[in-house]
Amino acid sequence: MTRKDIPNLITVMRILLVAPVAWLLLQHRFAPALGLFFVAGFSDAVDGFLAKHYGWTSRLGALLDPLADKLLLVTCYAALTWIGLLPVWLLALVVVRDVVIVAGAVVYNFRIARLEAQPTFISKLNTFLQILLVLVVIVQQIVPALPTAWNPVLVYAVTVSVLWSGLDYVITWGRRARAGR
Repeated sequence: MTRKDIPNLITVMRILLVAPVAWLLLQHRFAPALGLFFVAGFSDAVDGFLAKHYGWTSRLGALLDPLADKLLLVTCYAALTWIGLLPVWLLALVVVRDVVIVAGAVVYNFRIARLEAQPTFISKLNTFLQILLVLVVIVQQIVPALPTAWNPVLVYAVTVSVLWSGLDYVITWGRRARAGR
C-alpha cells in the first residue's frame, strides 16, 4: 500500500458508514445519523482534495467515489422513505435515474469505449439538491420547531433535477454511443 491508495481507503471507509447512517435513521436517532452523514461528506472532500492535489488518482477511485456518494444518498432516501419522511415516488425516481445511468455506463464501457465519467452541471446540481433535502429533513427531526414550508419546494426541485439530469445523461451518452466514442 502506498500514499496514492489513501483516497481509495477513505472512500471505502465512507462506504462502510452507509449502514450505520441507515440504521440510525431507521432507529430515529437523527443527531448521530447527521453526525455520520457529515463525517461521510467531509471524508468525500478530503479524498477528493488528496486525489486532485497530489495526483493520487486511480481508475478504481474514479469508479468508487461516485459509487460511495450514490450509495449513501440512495440509502438515506430509502431510510427516510421507510420512516415516512420522504415520498415513495421520489425514492423510486432517484433509484430509477441511478439505475439507468449505471446501466448505461456499464453498457457504454463494455460495448463502445472506456468510460471516463464526468458529471455535468445539472448532475452536480441534482446531487446538491438531493443532499440538501436529506439534511433539511434530518435537521427538522432534530429541531422540530423549524418550519417545514420549504420541504415541498425542495421535493419539487429534486424531482425536476432528477428528471433533467437523467434525461441529460441519456441524451449525451446516447449521442456519444452513436458516434462510437
